[in-house]
Amino acid sequence: MKKQEGEPLAAASMIIPTMESISQLFAEHYRRVLLAAHRITGNMADAEDIAQGLFLRLASTDRPIDNVGSYLHRAAINGALDLLRRRKSAATEPLDQAVEVVSVSRRSSPESEVSSRQLGEALRTAIGELPPRAAEMFALRYFEELGNKEIATMMGTSQAAVAVTLHNTRSRLKKRLLEMDGKINETR
Repeated sequence: MKKQEGEPLAAASMIIPTMESISQLFAEHYRRVLLAAHRITGNMADAEDIAQGLFLRLASTDRPIDNVGSYLHRAAINGALDLLRRRKSAATEPLDQAVEVVSVSRRSSPESEVSSRQLGEALRTAIGELPPRAAEMFALRYFEELGNKEIATMMGTSQAAVAVTLHNTRSRLKKRLLEMDGKINETR
């Protein structure tokens, strides 16, 4: 398939990428890939590592990719979920970035901000413990804000399967977060 002038590479099917096509794909998709990875990991350095690794793998692939944009997006999500699974603990920001912490509102207290941060860390840990398919569906739905129909199309399944998986995943996460909260309160 020959690329038309002005046509984005994401719509094209790729077989063996050239350096020029990788550069163009990087320019077109890096931000989306980076943000998808960051929303899951909660750490910009980790997200950058995931995005860069993804584009390096893309440069060395020799298999055809029908929809490069979709492939890159899903690969970023899966890479971030894999990182969470490997760590089995929440990603944290370095202390030198604490200066950038700003209250969400004037009525926001330091305690509520800490509590909110702890909840985010616990959620990342719990998501890392999920089965890969359930974690990916959860990330697509709640981090990427895709609808069940879009998720079903992306993952080659039915909307009903997505709905059931998300329901079970939310229940499992709620139970796990309650367990984690109990352990946190025991240590206080």
